[in-house]
Amino acid sequence: MAAAGIISRLIGLLYRVPLANILTDEGNGYYSTAYNVYTIVLLLSSYSIPSAISKLMAGKLEQRQYKNAQRIFYCALIYVGAIGFVAALVLYFGANVLVNGNASVVLRVFAPTVFIYGFLGVLRGYFQAHKTMVATSVSQIFEQILNAIVSLAAASAFMRIYQEPQYGAMGSAIGTGAGVVTALLFMLFVYMVNRKRIRARVRNDRGHYDDPTGEIFKSLLLIVTPIILSTFIYNFNITLNNRIFTEIAINVKGMAQEEAYSVFGIYSGKAVLLSDVPIAVASAMSAALIPVISASFVRDGKKTAGGQVEVAVQTTMLISIPCAVGLFALAEPILTLLFSFSSAEDLVMAVILLRMMCLSTCFYALSTVSNGILQGIGLVNKPVKNAAIALACQTVLVVVLMYVTNLGIYTLPIAYFFYAGLMSLLNQRDVGRALDCHIDFVKVYAKPGLSALIMGVAAYFVYHGIYFLFPSNILCLALAMLFAVAVYLVLLVVTGGLTVQTLYNIPKGYLLIPLLRKIGLKDE
Repeated sequence: MAAAGIISRLIGLLYRVPLANILTDEGNGYYSTAYNVYTIVLLLSSYSIPSAISKLMAGKLEQRQYKNAQRIFYCALIYVGAIGFVAALVLYFGANVLVNGNASVVLRVFAPTVFIYGFLGVLRGYFQAHKTMVATSVSQIFEQILNAIVSLAAASAFMRIYQEPQYGAMGSAIGTGAGVVTALLFMLFVYMVNRKRIRARVRNDRGHYDDPTGEIFKSLLLIVTPIILSTFIYNFNITLNNRIFTEIAINVKGMAQEEAYSVFGIYSGKAVLLSDVPIAVASAMSAALIPVISASFVRDGKKTAGGQVEVAVQTTMLISIPCAVGLFALAEPILTLLFSFSSAEDLVMAVILLRMMCLSTCFYALSTVSNGILQGIGLVNKPVKNAAIALACQTVLVVVLMYVTNLGIYTLPIAYFFYAGLMSLLNQRDVGRALDCHIDFVKVYAKPGLSALIMGVAAYFVYHGIYFLFPSNILCLALAMLFAVAVYLVLLVVTGGLTVQTLYNIPKGYLLIPLLRKIGLKDE
């Protein structure tokens, strides 16, 4: 799941580079604005369905209540069909109210995707509940590939025909829908392949009382609602900050609409896009954690679940910390390589924004994982409360900074850092109180942090040293990144921050064991 998350983000990164060139910063601003609102509506309707379904079904499967687990699946399909239809209507007919100006025509294109996504979410949650992440992972990759192909083709065609950035953004929105349809077809295929085995297991389950349909829908609502609220509030800050920024920038600071959306396009289409890559690991870990922790909590109680928590946090930090430091150290050459078509002024702004975003990446990853942990052990209201507190505080910060300073777009990464940090601290406090787990600060945070810091300094000087001799950005960047990976791994082994057991918890990490044993890798 984590590996697929990284691959999907990399595909998303690769296609967004030529897409940004096609749309221009203004088109990226329209697309990002519409996409953020689409995401919020999706969160309120069906985005959290996989987590809720996997949690509900995991408990039934652990008790071998296969018939009741299947009934939950069928009820969930009805639920997302009804909710998704209403959400699609709201998105289409309320576009002019939800967003400003040209972004509204882009938002309408997302309406059918909201309806379709709910069914995809139910199928993904179904297989996650069975602790099978392969189908979901492969579907994510297929989704991104078709998204990339159709987005680029449609955006290019629309821009060529209409010569307006909002129409190019509409083409990109069509690509999002095409990706979701592809993923849904793949998940349906996987379900049909397993249908005979599923039916046989349900047919043989005769020793349990059938839960009434009304009770199932009630359980769905009781589980889904807090998860939806938590996920909604947790992700609403981006959309809210976008609206606050554009409103104050245009109506108070006197910025033109095109300029405001262009600046926001640099922030969302360059800085946020790159900083999101390491968060993919945390998102995948969170999705995979919910059914596993839920089942172990029901079966073995706090101690076993607490052990899984430490593994999840350590794995997330081992990957997200060096990603964040590496992006900070090599921000300029990475952005120059990916967005060479941008002006020098835009690239300078993007570099500053990306480095500011890197400061909050690890906090955001940690809060994402802790959200999944709290939901997995049944404390679904805790993330809601914590997210609401963090959102309220950061909103005040954004408004104050926008009104009393001239920071402009740089206000948003400051608020992002504050929000992620506060959310992370509140979640970690609740996890510590709820479970018998003690996270070793030195092992989980200090050793990866120190190793990554030295790695970042080394990567920076290696890049500039080689560039002085051979001024080729792509060559110097590739060599600096390879050197950085080697330095980080060696330092982790030397400091004891990496063990054989830890590598088994990282996707394909076991492949490094024979090599790292030669430099002193320990079993524990």
